[in-house]
Amino acid sequence: MNESITSWFNVNVFAGINRVLHAEGYDIAIWDHVDKAADRHEFFETLPVRRNVDAVFVASFATDETEVAQLRSIHVPLIGINTPSAESLDASIGIDDREGMATAARHLIALGHRSLAYVGSEPAASLGASIDDRQAGFERACADAQAAGKDLSWQVIRVPRGAEFVDVALSELLALEEFPDAICCQIDMLTIPLMRGLAKYGRVAPRDYSIIGFDDHDMAEMMDLTTMRQEPCAMGRTAAGKALALMSGQPLAVPHETLHAQLVLRGTDAPYHAA
Repeated sequence: MNESITSWFNVNVFAGINRVLHAEGYDIAIWDHVDKAADRHEFFETLPVRRNVDAVFVASFATDETEVAQLRSIHVPLIGINTPSAESLDASIGIDDREGMATAARHLIALGHRSLAYVGSEPAASLGASIDDRQAGFERACADAQAAGKDLSWQVIRVPRGAEFVDVALSELLALEEFPDAICCQIDMLTIPLMRGLAKYGRVAPRDYSIIGFDDHDMAEMMDLTTMRQEPCAMGRTAAGKALALMSGQPLAVPHETLHAQLVLRGTDAPYHAA
């Protein structure tokens, strides 16, 4: 995993995997925070030496040819969960992050919004995280709308990863000469505190702007947040089922599956009204 096991996505993926594999008598070893070059090197160098695993799950980041070769040396199935690419993996399950964020942006454009912003974290060096594809989806939707003749302006605000990313995002938005009338956020756990921070400065959704998150975090419904839903627990269960089949030598009818995030309409978006 490229983040802590306590992150919303990872803990739900783990719950799904554990629900299936624990019942079959398997233990699960977790290696999280594989988000720096040194951590990745240690993981991929030492795992083949141990040779005590029956399958390997890679969650949310891309593996390069060297890393795949190191994993292949232990001759076990490699299963990706929301990885940017399924190439070289035996099986995978994930959402189309790019199309998901494009759907969010197209929804805001259809509501008549004319000034859009995307807020997300800077890509981690050498990681290739699937979450970074969301920015590309936003950019594509906005560019397509402009090409179709829509009167639209848009911008991307990228903030450093880490504990301060919400505060930095809030400062960046408030410093803009023209505040956007619609915002797409990379994850719900950026959207929710950002929305609360903006309210302290008199900008309230959906009165002053529309905002859409991504994930459908457990707190999203409580905050009445419009968001793009994915289901990591279900993906974990599916990935575990694929692993069980591969470990027993059974061929998979559908080795690689791509799901679509669902737009969940709640209370933080509204049709655009000029001030």
